[in-house]
Amino acid sequence: MTAIDPNFDTDREARRERRFAAITRADTWFRVLGLAWITPLLRIGAGDNPKAQLVEVWRLLGVPVLAIVGFLALWAALAPQVQTSLGAIPGPVQVWEQAVGLNEDAARTRSRAADFYAREAERNAERIAAGEEPRYRAFTGAPTFYQQIWTSIRTVFFGFLLATLVAVPLGIAAGLSATANAALNPLIQIFKPVSPLAWLPIVSIVVSAVYVTDDGWFEKSFLVSAITVTLCSLWPTLINTALGVASIDKDLVNVSKVLKMGTWTKIQKLVLPSALPLIFTGLRLSLGVGWMVLIAAEMLAQNPGLGKFVWDEFQNGSADSLGRIMVAVFTIGIIGFLLDRLMFTIQSLFTFTNNR
Repeated sequence: MTAIDPNFDTDREARRERRFAAITRADTWFRVLGLAWITPLLRIGAGDNPKAQLVEVWRLLGVPVLAIVGFLALWAALAPQVQTSLGAIPGPVQVWEQAVGLNEDAARTRSRAADFYAREAERNAERIAAGEEPRYRAFTGAPTFYQQIWTSIRTVFFGFLLATLVAVPLGIAAGLSATANAALNPLIQIFKPVSPLAWLPIVSIVVSAVYVTDDGWFEKSFLVSAITVTLCSLWPTLINTALGVASIDKDLVNVSKVLKMGTWTKIQKLVLPSALPLIFTGLRLSLGVGWMVLIAAEMLAQNPGLGKFVWDEFQNGSADSLGRIMVAVFTIGIIGFLLDRLMFTIQSLFTFTNNR
């Protein structure tokens, strides 16, 4: 008769606990990335109460998917009932067809651009062989939908970076000094509610007057949109930074005084680590505000980007225009969601909670 190893059950339990510990650690990042439904599937694989974990999968994945399917079904049923000057409201199938069409248009534009540059290279090779100077021209085709997306993303990040560089130092100053807070507070209260539509003409005039070069690093339209984003999106970061700095534990402040920390050392070692959670909350809000502001600014100023794409399709008034506008609407929403998840992921890398 084979003897039973008394350590077998102990080793198996230890391995099981290590698996669950690894799943728990991974769950932190699954939640950050919006993939929390993976955790109960892993727990099922590890042998943890399949019935309870399936309930979690249903709550985290099944219910959202069901809600999306319900929305699409309701949209498909009601859209044909609404008639506009451009025809019936397009349903999900028609919008998807327009998305495919935009992708095909982009592919054709890339093909034409490649042919254009290939012909240009051949002509320049002939000129060089004949001892002449080569001539280079840029492809002048209309920007594709993907190029409009990239333009908007590049613009919002530039404006957001400018807003961060302004708001974080001012917020730290306001949080550390009651005098600085008293000086900044009325300005915040006055300018924070101002609409981007009010800022845009002022920014356009100032940029046109100051940025007079034709061969600078940035186009004027890019700067106008980016600076408008900056002026409208810096306030959440400024306010949250000031609040985070002012909320630092007084005992820590007293310790910094006992250690006779200099201002920069105090900010680097004490202020920023303590205030980072609220600073990142402000940054997430600012990026969301900046993205919404940018689309409005591009529409009003006719600057390149998704906003201009929407306005051009509205002005076009073709049978496909409404479907293409709806493609842009979904694209704007998805990008806004991804930008927020990106900031949340960065926040999770640099800040800590009770669970991590």
